[in-house]
Amino acid sequence: MKKMNTRTIAQLAVLIALEVVLSRFLSINLWSNKIGFAFVPVAVTAMLYGPLTTGVTAAIADVIGAVLFPSGAFFPGFTLTAFLNGIVFSLAFHKRQTAPRILLGVIARELGFSLFLNTLWISIMYGSPYFPLLIGSRLWQCLIMVPVQFIVIFVLSKAMNGYLRKVTA
Repeated sequence: MKKMNTRTIAQLAVLIALEVVLSRFLSINLWSNKIGFAFVPVAVTAMLYGPLTTGVTAAIADVIGAVLFPSGAFFPGFTLTAFLNGIVFSLAFHKRQTAPRILLGVIARELGFSLFLNTLWISIMYGSPYFPLLIGSRLWQCLIMVPVQFIVIFVLSKAMNGYLRKVTA
């Protein structure tokens, strides 16, 4: 875990705030689907910091968003998913952002956690049958979000390349 100083805490606070805003106000939210760009601050955190910092930051953003701007009942499973998403993103492209690593991270996040795990949480919360929910609506969200996330994170990593070299040097 990277040493925490005032600058690091401030950067993480801004990224948490950005994730909350993107997730709660600038996303398309339906009862079983959410399409938006809340993954961007998590991806930036993953590029800058290690897995534990990114996972904890994503989990804190989820809790703050759920407490300050609830869109339903709080369910800790989604916080666990946020934590795991941060870890996977960081393991995939912390310090090395290549197209295959970004694609691997996005696929692992979307298929592993968004599709299967979040569908389980939604099924538990609302008492909906798991497989019809998985195939009926959640699969389409993931199929849309994989290329969107890949393109956005790939372009972002190229744009941040100089900054990342300076920060990690």
